[in-house]
Amino acid sequence: MKIQGKTINILGDSITEGFGSSPRECSFVSLLNNEFGLKCRNYGIGGTRIARQKSPSENKLYDLDFCKRAVEMDENAEIVAVFGGTNDYGHGDAPIGKFTDRTPYTFYGALHWLFNYLIEKYPESFIFVITPIHRLDDENPRGEGKKENDVAPLKEYVRVIREVAEYYSLPVLDLFADSGIQPNVPVLYKKYTADGVHPNNRGHRLIAKRIISFLSERETL
Repeated sequence: MKIQGKTINILGDSITEGFGSSPRECSFVSLLNNEFGLKCRNYGIGGTRIARQKSPSENKLYDLDFCKRAVEMDENAEIVAVFGGTNDYGHGDAPIGKFTDRTPYTFYGALHWLFNYLIEKYPESFIFVITPIHRLDDENPRGEGKKENDVAPLKEYVRVIREVAEYYSLPVLDLFADSGIQPNVPVLYKKYTADGVHPNNRGHRLIAKRIISFLSERETL
């Protein structure tokens, strides 16, 4: 795919917003825009989740889930990316649910709702999904430790993202599998992350390069 000059909407969380980069011009979205020639619209809001909360969060911004915000995105985009799930794992209270769910109040259901909505809203656009990157202690079934009960490690949320994306035949950029960012390895924590969750400048650049490589290998729109 010839990507230079194409408009891309990126729906995401704090990593998309640019957390961990300093200055924000070093974020992966800014790099895509300023160095790689894409026209990026950044729809990243820190703390947000794909699925809808059952109980209100202390920070109201966190409850602006991806399903709510997809409705507000500009309709004129040649490429649409969804990059989320780490906060569903970290502190979301929505259950994972089951594949047949179609409600935003479970992780499965929210993914179904979101992907189906984006396909209908952007029938001529290239839509793809980006999995979460690894984060520190991502094997904890209670996420960041605030969940009342064991739910699942991050890799299960990633598996569900892949499964639902496959159902809709949406391409997946699997950063969990091969981004090179694994903060549970001390040398990689220092090399690529700001805090074990958010990538630093080097990590953001690596994500930008992975996205460019992924898009460049796709068929022409």
